[in-house]
Amino acid sequence: MPNKDDIRWFKKQFGDRVKAKLAGTPFTLDFMTALACQETGEVWPILRKKDLSLDRIVELCVGDTIDFTPNTGKGRKAFPRNKAQLLEAPNGQRMFDIARQALVDMAQFITSYQGAASKQHKFCHGFGIFQFDLQFFEPGHPESDPDYFLERRYADFEACLGKALQELKSAARKIGLHNKPTLTDLEMVHVAIAYNTGGFNPARGLKQGFKPEGGKFYGEQVFDFLKTSETVSVDETGPTPPTSTGPLFKVTSNDPLRLRSAPVKDESNPNSNVIARLPNGHVVRAIADQPVNGFREIETDFEGQHLTGFASAQFMKAV
Repeated sequence: MPNKDDIRWFKKQFGDRVKAKLAGTPFTLDFMTALACQETGEVWPILRKKDLSLDRIVELCVGDTIDFTPNTGKGRKAFPRNKAQLLEAPNGQRMFDIARQALVDMAQFITSYQGAASKQHKFCHGFGIFQFDLQFFEPGHPESDPDYFLERRYADFEACLGKALQELKSAARKIGLHNKPTLTDLEMVHVAIAYNTGGFNPARGLKQGFKPEGGKFYGEQVFDFLKTSETVSVDETGPTPPTSTGPLFKVTSNDPLRLRSAPVKDESNPNSNVIARLPNGHVVRAIADQPVNGFREIETDFEGQHLTGFASAQFMKAV
């Protein structure tokens, strides 16, 4: 799981290049950082601590070895479901060799992938620091781009970033956000969900996208990474807090008010996204005008830290 030091490293290494490409888009550096944390955060935070060049780190940002399992009907549904289906495609053997070698090379450093690498039929399905899925290698796919994989363009950060922005713009169009010059944090995460799943269901909020066993949904995790990234500056002396000009509110809850990283409460684990507990009478400042799902986005200084997050609007009174 990437932490603030990992996020700072990412911004130092890639921040200027990302910002140069974001001109004319509604996306932010913090959002692209969050996307990289979600897509390959199990890889590059480990690789950055090895004796590797930056180009080699980018090249090794591959993943996803899950195949379809016929006996259970679970696992990968998209092309290629397994090695056999990949080999049936034009240049399938060549693609398998690339995807197989990518797994073997990456697994030398990432122990969680060594089990998959030990199986000769296993190969990677996701490529690049923002992960472009091998389903786009399939002939006839409306966005098919086999050369991106065969020419290993994913190993070049600029090419990988360009492909991610292309797919994010397509995702924004699918959910009707393509004409907005700016997007809120939640809207950007909605685009990320569409980037992951191909669509967005407003009724489900952030609880959409891939969800590992015992973990959070893709949308919830991206949102958490985004809010964390917004507190991290490249300057190692510490984060630069946001400077909101919103109205002030006072906590009115008799019990400490839970400040959450996202505007959701998991009923099965109500403390899962709590980042602080604010006492009765504590003053906060609103960031957004309107509550979301009954939660108001706020910022405050508490116990020596500048915090941003979401708290139940019913337990706050305007000052």
